[in-house]
Amino acid sequence: MQHSRKQYDVIVIGAGHNGLTAAAYLAKAGRKVLVLERRDVVGGCAVTEEVDAELAPGCRVSTASYIASMLRPTIIRDLKLESYGLRMLACEPGVQAAFDDGDVVAWWADETRMRAELQRVAPDDIEAFFETEHELKRLAAYLQPFFLEPPPDVHARGFAKLSEMWRAYRRFRRVTGDDVAALVRFLTGSLGEFLDRRFTSDKLKRLILSNSLYGKHGGPYQPGTAMGLLFHMLSGGDSDQQAWQGQVIGGMGAITQAMLAACEDLGVEVRTSEPVRQVNVSGGRAHGVTLHSGSVVDARLVVSNADPKRTFLGLVDRNELSAEFRRDVENIRMDGPAGKVNFVLSEEPEVLGMPRDRTKPERSLFTLIPTLREAEANYNASQQGRLPERLWVDCVLASNADDTLAPAGRHMLTCFVQYLPYSLAEGSWADHRDVLGDRVTELIGQFAPNVPAAVIARRVYTPVDLEQVFGITEGNIFHGDISLEQMFFMRPLPAWSGYRTPVAGLYLCGAGSHPGGGVTGAPGYNAAHAILRRN
Repeated sequence: MQHSRKQYDVIVIGAGHNGLTAAAYLAKAGRKVLVLERRDVVGGCAVTEEVDAELAPGCRVSTASYIASMLRPTIIRDLKLESYGLRMLACEPGVQAAFDDGDVVAWWADETRMRAELQRVAPDDIEAFFETEHELKRLAAYLQPFFLEPPPDVHARGFAKLSEMWRAYRRFRRVTGDDVAALVRFLTGSLGEFLDRRFTSDKLKRLILSNSLYGKHGGPYQPGTAMGLLFHMLSGGDSDQQAWQGQVIGGMGAITQAMLAACEDLGVEVRTSEPVRQVNVSGGRAHGVTLHSGSVVDARLVVSNADPKRTFLGLVDRNELSAEFRRDVENIRMDGPAGKVNFVLSEEPEVLGMPRDRTKPERSLFTLIPTLREAEANYNASQQGRLPERLWVDCVLASNADDTLAPAGRHMLTCFVQYLPYSLAEGSWADHRDVLGDRVTELIGQFAPNVPAAVIARRVYTPVDLEQVFGITEGNIFHGDISLEQMFFMRPLPAWSGYRTPVAGLYLCGAGSHPGGGVTGAPGYNAAHAILRRN
């Protein structure tokens, strides 16, 4: 067994965007940091890769995560990511749904355009829509500050408890009783029931549904699903704009490539193709890692960007953790409910009903959204291990907004598929991977008839593929379900929500910690600052 000759202050396991963010802030504070990545490319789920190097060389797409929405402006500024080439183009419309009757409905940020759209498809809901949007933005603003700070420590004592109470009071001292009631309603209530109460137009309800439940467990009529309405009103982008969504020039990998460049300029050492076999612990304290090669690398602290299950059940010896803690980790809800299908096309999809005056970037988004009842049935089917009859597919024609992704004559289409079972009732995903790809292709063909014949290359990622390729337990893109019982000071576990772990010197910095998933950088930012306060 060979020991590294270098002594590091911190080893970060995983070069996803949160791992890179944590590494950068720790290096800025003068720590000697090593990042170890199991794949041959940095970025975790935020990567840009070829779909098929043989069939379509040079045709790249955001393999897993695919739209930038809540990347924290503070991180963009602090790490000077724009100076390393990060460019994002705001999605306008932010959402666009294609319907079975050949209609296409857009959700515009511009109020004048949105009023005109609603006048066409939901004239009786216009004022209710804008009142709801205003309410959601106001309520989301109360939650916004908690993104870049640790969750409240409900186990604090003495002066620390007073400090936590003061911090919470400062954030909510201006909140009204009505706003408290509304926050509770949105965090615990059903999205479907909320939409049915507020709106009459089926198309408007489905348009809102299409942007509210990505990657989350629960059909729209189940408790807690209204939470997505609030989270999509949080700010993002370099302009810190609420409800902002953007296409990243160069794909999502451009975010992590910019972070990598920032890390390297700060002196961070990053090694790829270096999977970690275990976190080394003695006397109850982490002191480095052992690689799959057998080499040992020592450090004063270890920070895991892996999800909680992979960290505690896979990388830490079971004897270093209590049976109760391990049982609690085992019970974290994962069971990823989503997949991806990426295409290289010879033609731009000709979506039925797409207005002729839409620009290329405005044609880059179209969601194939079921009804609320169909979505509920889809979720129930997935929980029974069945592939839903009417798939829910979010399509992004990334090359319409970014011509650097493919050569002339090629078009890059990335599709997120909602409500898939992690475990199938019959057979395995190895047997059904092409079934999923064929059904997604067929569904898109119903809305854009030229697509099936235009497919040059296709790559399907089932929930199991996401697990195997990206190292995320059960293919859960958020490192644990986004539900109230697994959020805020409950994430990943109530007694361990502050990035610390039961092993001294071992911290978490990934999406399995507060505030959760999405390409925000917030868990990495918060973890780094928590580490610096303690060490």
